[in-house]
Amino acid sequence: MNQSTFEQNFPSFFAEAPAVTVRDPLAQFLGAARGGVMEYRYADAVRLAGHSCPTVAGAWLMTIHGLRALYGDELPVRGEIEVFMADARDAGTTGVVATVAQLVTGAAPETGFHGIGGRFGRNDLLHFDQPMQGEFGLRRKDTGTAVQVALDASVVPWPNEMRLLLPKAVSGQASPDELQRFGELWQDRVRQMLIEHASDTNLVRVGAWAAN
Repeated sequence: MNQSTFEQNFPSFFAEAPAVTVRDPLAQFLGAARGGVMEYRYADAVRLAGHSCPTVAGAWLMTIHGLRALYGDELPVRGEIEVFMADARDAGTTGVVATVAQLVTGAAPETGFHGIGGRFGRNDLLHFDQPMQGEFGLRRKDTGTAVQVALDASVVPWPNEMRLLLPKAVSGQASPDELQRFGELWQDRVRQMLIEHASDTNLVRVGAWAAN
């Protein structure tokens, strides 16, 4: 299966969602990417999470906007960024959000890559139960500069039709046509977040943060 055919399995708007380019010194060191430069797209987050939903889309946008605030026009350096989650690792959707942030930043908990010869370690860069007002924070290891990000998904509410379909879909009582419509409405909210509200500061808020 070629790449174009593979991508056809996804809704077309995935390709239009904001992408992020990073530089990964480990990838450069091991010859995995020229200059260590790699691009991550929303479809990568979907493959990792196994689904596309407002939580995954929100985590994607929060990570991108947080990195832009930290690095400006520079390429973010993957593996040189710490991630601080406000909630416990087993609370609500924290694990999903952390997974998306880890994909782009390389930041891993204690189970992460320990490095080569004292370099390129990714372990102990992802922290939980951290005091902050946002959902998570990002900190550059080189400068110590940090930001926190938050999401207000109510900016893009569910349509009334979804409120009627959701109980039937979850309970297994929806017909095939209703299930198809449920999926369409579900992804349309994701589309609105990623395309129509990608730069909406009411949806994603980024602020300075003094990380401990």
